Amino acid sequence: MSSNLPEKRSKREKEPFGDLMKSMNAFFNEKPVKGFLETIDEFFKNPFPNLGFPVEVVESNSEYIITAELPGVKKEQIHIDTIGNHLTITIKNMEEVSEEDDINQVYRRSHSIQRSSRTISLPTPIPEKKVKATYRDGLLQIKIPRNGGKSISIE
Repeated sequence: MSSNLPEKRSKREKEPFGDLMKSMNAFFNEKPVKGFLETIDEFFKNPFPNLGFPVEVVESNSEYIITAELPGVKKEQIHIDTIGNHLTITIKNMEEVSEEDDINQVYRRSHSIQRSSRTISLPTPIPEKKVKATYRDGLLQIKIPRNGGKSISIE
């Protein structure tokens, strides 16, 4: 009578794919593949490392207070725009580097532009003329008065 149960292998017998599995493990755990895989892992942990800045929105009875942390940013680099019930804070940094070497007649000029923005949606339209913004010590604070809604009584 035969049994359909798998036979236990003795320690002397090798797994059919044992050597292949060892080779694969060695391949993925040695450089440069391991370094490449670690880089991919880091990307998915923080896919856009420098494309944003922390923003906090606090709602009180009379206004919305939006606070953005912008350390090292100059006031001239900050732009605030409103459309409907959306407020967008944009930081734009333009750098131009020029190097001149008259002796070797080498001239080099490079431009770089970095831009980052955040858009905040509020539940009501933003009254542009009543918005107040201040910027001190790397902290941007925007105060937007709340529109008092009208209460409707039911008859």
